[in-house]
Amino acid sequence: MALAINNPTNSVAWKKLEAHFEEIKNLSMKEMFSSDSARAEKFHIEWNDFIVDYSKNKITQETIDLLLELANEIGLKKAIEGYFSGEIINQTENRAVLHTALRATENEKVYVEGKNIVPEIFEVKKSIEVFTNEIVEGKRKGFTGKSFTDVVNIGIGGSDLGPAMIVEGLQYYKNHLNVHFVSNVDGDHVNEVLKKINPETTLFVIVSKTFTTQETLSNAETIREWFLQEAKLEDVAKHFVAVSTNIKNVTEFGIAKENIFPMWDWVGGRFSLWSAVGLSISLSVGYDNFNKLLKGANKMDNHFKEAPFEDNIPVILAMLSIWYNNFFNAETEAIIPYTQYLQKLAPYLQQGIMESNGKSVGRDGKLVNYQTGTIIWGEPGTNSQHAFFQLIHQGTKLIPTDFIGFKKSLHGNKGHHDKLMSNFFAQTEALLMGKNENKVREELNEAGMSSERADYLLPFKVFQGDKPTNTLLIDKLSPESLGALVALYEHKIFVQGIVWNIFSYDQWGVELGKQLANSILTELNDKKINTHDSSTNFLLRKYIS
Repeated sequence: MALAINNPTNSVAWKKLEAHFEEIKNLSMKEMFSSDSARAEKFHIEWNDFIVDYSKNKITQETIDLLLELANEIGLKKAIEGYFSGEIINQTENRAVLHTALRATENEKVYVEGKNIVPEIFEVKKSIEVFTNEIVEGKRKGFTGKSFTDVVNIGIGGSDLGPAMIVEGLQYYKNHLNVHFVSNVDGDHVNEVLKKINPETTLFVIVSKTFTTQETLSNAETIREWFLQEAKLEDVAKHFVAVSTNIKNVTEFGIAKENIFPMWDWVGGRFSLWSAVGLSISLSVGYDNFNKLLKGANKMDNHFKEAPFEDNIPVILAMLSIWYNNFFNAETEAIIPYTQYLQKLAPYLQQGIMESNGKSVGRDGKLVNYQTGTIIWGEPGTNSQHAFFQLIHQGTKLIPTDFIGFKKSLHGNKGHHDKLMSNFFAQTEALLMGKNENKVREELNEAGMSSERADYLLPFKVFQGDKPTNTLLIDKLSPESLGALVALYEHKIFVQGIVWNIFSYDQWGVELGKQLANSILTELNDKKINTHDSSTNFLLRKYIS
């Protein structure tokens, strides 16, 4: 089944939304709350240990009704069925999109070209479990007979960002193994990691589907040379494993066949942490916690598949994002987790969202005439409050923001956690309510300020408010809840791509730069510059001089 081709701007619902936007664009959220004490009750979803409050948005019930009308008119329900059933929805690469199958239960059936792939997935999961346990328990040892103390994940893009984010996010649950990540082809990056590890006690996990990625192979070769300064060639097989489909190249590198974990064409790189690409996650927190991560994602998958759209968290959040992007012309969204553990969540979602939906060609092969994609950014609270919140509060840009918080502190320091969460709740209230002139003047008078000085300062201290936010309040940060949270944003990406009539699961936009880099590298090695634009020629001459 090919995905339907629908220019959303030609739909009946889109036209209704345009008219509706003109009616409500200047309505005040503050007034909406003051006139409806039950607003939060109407605009929230409770699911498992998640509470999603989307009442602090520039919406009425009619807005939600029309957004869901758009989703239905575009054929979202049918698209979701195709997504989960293995239809070829990545049409430009002729592939299914089945990262969801990686966290399916053993009794589920998911077919690719007539074959149920779930048994094969569970075979690989068993291999991950056995390997993880052997490393963690010290049954597998290095070339000098010592147990492993460190793991280095060598990959880039989805082979790095996902595992790195999860390992950082689940630090509370980690075992004795220290996991490091090498991604950038910058030699300084790999050498800084090598300073921290011992070749006798370090396991290296090379993650590359093709085993040809320039950055990953360059780092792997550098690490192999460093390792062989202490070890012998036959020792490579004890310290290096790979996640790849290129058996020939991997074995030539020196990795034993039994230490190669497979990847599948129906898993895109930026959605691959649930597969053997997540081996470093399993090694860091143990296979049981890795499996709980998968189970949490599977629960969100089922929610997305089964919940009616009005109670469906990914659908509601995706349609709100479209509301701001396409009607309010808001180009960015901030994601603020109130936990230091999730400091890599925003960078991870930058790839997931911006690489997926950063497209300007529709599924009909024609340039679109509307905005797609959103620019994603963010940092943990409360650090972010002391960095860029000024722009969100008093800047000229509309920046819808997701606040993600947890009821419970993992280490149990209630004093710290209450201070953290008081800021979490206060920021969304401040963004909603702002501070009017009367309140500012009252505060200035109470401070004993002269009327002349107060008049001067007044406009600078007024907050307009009416800044939209979503609040995601979760019981605690656990493997299950993190799995569900990541899956939520994955499905949000899918919904947006369907509505925007684009292919979310290819990434042709990264290819041109790679091709040019390869040709320029040859020129740098030969010290012979070919014809480029005048700026590039100028810079290359300066570089090699």
